[in-house]
Parts: sequence; structure tokens; C-alpha cells
Amino acid sequence: MRFLFVGDSMTVGRAGDYTWRYRMWRHLDGCPDGPHEIVGPRSELYDAGTDTAVSTEYAAPFPAAARRHLAGWGEGWFHMAPLIGPVVAEHRPDVLLVSLGLIDLGFYTDSGQTAGNVRAFVAAARAAAPGLRMVLLPVIPNVRARDDAPFAAECERFNTALAKEVAELDTAASPILLASPPEEYAIDTDTYDGTHPGPSGEHKLAAAFATAMHQAWGLGGPYRAAGPAAPAGPGTG
Repeated sequence: MRFLFVGDSMTVGRAGDYTWRYRMWRHLDGCPDGPHEIVGPRSELYDAGTDTAVSTEYAAPFPAAARRHLAGWGEGWFHMAPLIGPVVAEHRPDVLLVSLGLIDLGFYTDSGQTAGNVRAFVAAARAAAPGLRMVLLPVIPNVRARDDAPFAAECERFNTALAKEVAELDTAASPILLASPPEEYAIDTDTYDGTHPGPSGEHKLAAAFATAMHQAWGLGGPYRAAGPAAPAGPGTG
């Protein structure tokens, strides 16, 4: 099975992070139904000093082939919908693991427009690979939603719309799963700034995707963290 990670800043990570992509790779690498391959056009982390994704400074040894992704700091459904078709055609993933939405609602589109971009994304991905599987994660707790009631309501509206889109777009030929948000996700301890996951948050995000795939498709296995989670903070864990 070939996996493609699609996401925003929470997925690409910044210099010094492990990333939840690393946690998922470790999980898949230990599953008995492999081999599993990570694919994608990018491999770098975000470098805050240059405001570009040029860093290779992961917090742990991470094979170059397993670092591949389609994620970007400040990118959302709005940005990925036009990109996903050519990327799927070139890199031929079997499964997309998608964590998007927060950046859209915060800067680019409202909940309805964002749902429209979800539909465009799914259509473009399927046009390139009709049998593609996808796992989509709702917008998870974040500091802006905690402190900004109108924004929190918009996140809730989008998550409701996303669930409806998944129900309508899911097919036997190209199944789509809505992953459950991580249980007991605490922004004060599972992130290092109220939004971006620290080590414990990374494990919880990886577990959300792993659990959805295992329970619905029998793919992979139950998520087991490879070692204890350390306190939140880039480069720790």
C-alpha cells in the first residue's frame, strides 16, 4: 500500500519536529500487512527563519523515502484541490491521509466554500485514480477556536459539512472515511503553541488515522506509540 500525507502546517511540521508523519511511518513500518510505502512530491520541513519549506532537520532519524508528503505551511483545501490530481497521477498513492481545514477557515474561505473545495479535491483525486481510498480528519481543537467564539462556530459548521460530504461521496469503489478527532486532545499539553502538535499530539493524530483505517478496512493494526510521549515542544519526544 502506498500512502500520501496531505496537510497544512500541522502535517508538514517545522525544523526540529518529529511530525505526526514520522509517528505514522513508524506505526506502518511495524504493521504485519506491509510493506507500506510513503509517496509524495515534497519531503522538507518548514524553516521559520527563511519562511520556506527547506529544512531537513527532523528530530529523529527519518529515511528520506519515508519523509515524502504533500503538505505546506499555510496551505489548505483551497490550495490542495488544484494540486491533488497531478500529484496522485504521478505518485500513485493507494490511500490519502488528509488533515486540512483550519487554515482555510482562518484566512481563505468560510465553511460552505471550504466544503466546496473538499468536493473539488475528491473529484480531482478520483479522476486521477478511480479506486483511491481517503481518510479525512475534521478540524481539531486549537487555541483560536478556544478564544474566538465565532471562529469556533465556523469550525463546528465545517466539521458538520465535512461529515455530510464524506457520507455523500463515499463509494464502494473509492471509499472515504471520516476519522474521529483525537480523544482528550488538550491544546495546552498536546501542542507547543496552541495549534501545532508536540510529541503527544503527534501520536494522537497518527492514532486517529491508524484507528480509522484499521477499524473500517482492516488495514495496518491498532496504533501503538513507539515509546512514551514527551512534553510538548518542537524537537522533544
